Amino acid sequence: MAGPDLVNLSALIDDAKCFALVRQQRWPEGVRCPACSGASVVRDGCDDTQPHRQRYRCKRCAGRFDDLTGTVLAGHHQPLRVWVLCLYFMGLNLSNRQIALELGLSGSDVQLMTEQLRHGLAAKVPAPRLEGEVEIDEVYVVAGHKGQPAAVAKRSHAAGRRPGLVG
Repeated sequence: MAGPDLVNLSALIDDAKCFALVRQQRWPEGVRCPACSGASVVRDGCDDTQPHRQRYRCKRCAGRFDDLTGTVLAGHHQPLRVWVLCLYFMGLNLSNRQIALELGLSGSDVQLMTEQLRHGLAAKVPAPRLEGEVEIDEVYVVAGHKGQPAAVAKRSHAAGRRPGLVG
């Protein structure tokens, strides 16, 4: 059973700071067009419903975009501060149920949010590349019926496949 909320965190989070955080993390060296990667970008007003959400226009391709265009944070009904808090709670390793309680959201909404955030973060992590000498401990490799090629052939034949072919 959860205790009473002592502090309403979402009321303390400032929308302007959340959008500034997104801009800082997304474009550490300055705003770039998500369509053509052009750096010749001008501010083009703010969003009508979210005044801290900056709009931009690319001089190179004439594309229009805003702070969230092309991110996992775009196109959702939850305010950006709720997404930032959700990400913060994920970093604290809270369960989806705990996050839902803290944010006053349904469990299904939080499930979708955490899935999208994980997917978006995983997309930015480069694939690891092993170089040089690599040591692996305690590896268990399943290789079928080791030393029993007749059993492998019998099993493949029973499944309707010819031996040696992978289904």
